[in-house]
Amino acid sequence: MFIVTRKKSAAMKVTPDNKLKKLIVVGDRVLIKPVRQSDRTESGLYLPPGVQEKEKIQSGYVIKVGPGYPLPLPADEDELWKGRDEQVKYLPLQAQEGDLAIFLQKGAIEVMYEGEKYFIVPQSSILMLEREEEL
Repeated sequence: MFIVTRKKSAAMKVTPDNKLKKLIVVGDRVLIKPVRQSDRTESGLYLPPGVQEKEKIQSGYVIKVGPGYPLPLPADEDELWKGRDEQVKYLPLQAQEGDLAIFLQKGAIEVMYEGEKYFIVPQSSILMLEREEEL
């Protein structure tokens, strides 16, 4: 069962009850649940089922975010005796869980998980984020 909490902006977040907590997004990628778009145009015409999926620009809520871009380890060749901890450091992404993302369909990969449709999108394919900041 897929459970989501809704804020004022109807944003989706990962909760302890849902099954998305088992997923780990890698690198600079973001897991996005697409927003269901209207099947009618502004003038009232009904659109056939595949039209929205062929749009170049899609939107959806950020469900999970990867750690970011890996940073190279500094080259300390003069102190080889110190030993290295191989802990990789990351430059974090701009996207956060709950953001509404507008992204390019071309760069996204569509996946089905637990019967739900999601997109795995690289940070470079996200055009804009809308975030509800609590003041």
